[in-house]
Amino acid sequence: MKRVLLAAAVLAVGATTVVAQQEVAIQQQNLMKAQARSMYGVLGKMVKGDTPFDKAAADGALKALADDVAKIPTVFATNPKEGVKDATFGASQKIWQNKADFDAKVPAVTKAIGDAKVTDAASLKVAFDAVQAKCDSCHDTYRVKLK
Repeated sequence: MKRVLLAAAVLAVGATTVVAQQEVAIQQQNLMKAQARSMYGVLGKMVKGDTPFDKAAADGALKALADDVAKIPTVFATNPKEGVKDATFGASQKIWQNKADFDAKVPAVTKAIGDAKVTDAASLKVAFDAVQAKCDSCHDTYRVKLK
């Protein structure tokens, strides 16, 4: 009986850990999706000409993007794959193998967003490309390309 209770307790703790790690991964994925909504759902559509230039919307998307980028080091503080088998959330394990480099890329993105002086569609394109280049410098190394 004691063995059954002990085994049940161990399984419960293990399951709780897996669920907690998956919740961390979901938080990480949600943060990246929020950034994508600002970057591509608002700014990218204006850059492509899919939606007309709207300075207020561009400024709002840049502010939301800056706020979300600032959260990256905190949200990515925990490796969600510890104890999670076959998880595919888009974040490479390289993040936690070289966390200092990963965190060091955030200020460059923040600076590119802060340097964005958007007054019209042309200046938005310049700002978009500058921010995109900084995002890519991290994604090229630390993002798993999901199918």
